[in-house]
Amino acid sequence: MATATNMMHIAIARPPSTFSSREASKPCVALFTSNITCAKLKASSHISSTHSLSQNVNSTPLRFGRMITKAMSDSNDVKPLPGLPIDLRGKRAFIAGVADDNGYGWAIAKSLAAAGAEILVGTWVPALNIFESSLRRGKFDESRVLPDGSLMEITKVYPLDAVYDTPEDVPEDVKANKRYAGSSKWTVKEVAESVKEDFGSIDILVHSLANGPEVSKPLLETSRYGYLAAISASSYSYVSLLQHFAPIMNRGGATISLTYIASERIIPGYGGGMSSAKAALESDTQVLAFEAGRKHGIRVNTISAGPLRSRAAKAIGFIDMMIDYSSENAPLQKELSAEEVGNAAAFLASPLASAITGTVLYVDNGLNAMGVGVDSPVFKDLDIPRGNKN
Repeated sequence: MATATNMMHIAIARPPSTFSSREASKPCVALFTSNITCAKLKASSHISSTHSLSQNVNSTPLRFGRMITKAMSDSNDVKPLPGLPIDLRGKRAFIAGVADDNGYGWAIAKSLAAAGAEILVGTWVPALNIFESSLRRGKFDESRVLPDGSLMEITKVYPLDAVYDTPEDVPEDVKANKRYAGSSKWTVKEVAESVKEDFGSIDILVHSLANGPEVSKPLLETSRYGYLAAISASSYSYVSLLQHFAPIMNRGGATISLTYIASERIIPGYGGGMSSAKAALESDTQVLAFEAGRKHGIRVNTISAGPLRSRAAKAIGFIDMMIDYSSENAPLQKELSAEEVGNAAAFLASPLASAITGTVLYVDNGLNAMGVGVDSPVFKDLDIPRGNKN
């Protein structure tokens, strides 16, 4: 995978490591309000995250015996909550595409965890060592803090390269690549099989990854290779994930992907076939909602998120301009936070959205509704409310 793309996400993975919780505490629950609030949880002592990781990240992937997971242990201790809570206790989520702590994938994992879900992640193989090392050394501890003060727990990390469906699809040069050395079972099919073996089933599947090696090129200058690579990594990967994970998803489950307004509007600079990939992703969302809904009883939605100042987005080169443009022209004049997208995902994954499927949910401060950029000089004499940023 070459350059990270999309205004919001990318990542994929390697050998499973376990991030056991510190002392088990009651998960917090995100309430359906403008802010996440949680019932006060019992304070638990914080064990260093170094204790949670296996000592040798290149060792043979851990095999689980009779593991008592959070989803299993909480399911018999669910108490009714007042109001309309987003309550995901007893649910298990797999988030494909978490490689650091400042993208939308991480934010979605946090919101799902705050609502009580158990978190599994898939991380791109070449990024796995750094991701695991950062978790082990506590570099993400500040970012892991949930609304109740506890830290988000990642039950298990899996290696994942969603460009390859089966071991037979992997070219010899990739197998021999030193960035993949020591990793195994990281194709989509193998990861789904590993999750089934370790946990039996999941309830939530999140696709938060994208890649376009020629994203900086205009579409008119994009090669066939670059175009197809963008489609493969950024949209077909969602089809592949559903093919292999849907059979192990519990009925009533939900899947979510991340898209961008470039799928339907012209965004100069967002090239290399990435706009085409996002358009395909949104079209596939509708078809997959029908097929997966009828066959597996699960819901399929996508979130069209606004620009985020993530590490992946910086690879595009003009993320700051897009954020400034959004702030000047969106109905809500504020910078979008990753948490807002995470909360929207938690809603879509929850029973509150039980009749919502096949939809594109815009979480972009309303920018998608605008037909013009009101910061243009041509509107200087028009009485448009300005300067109301917050």
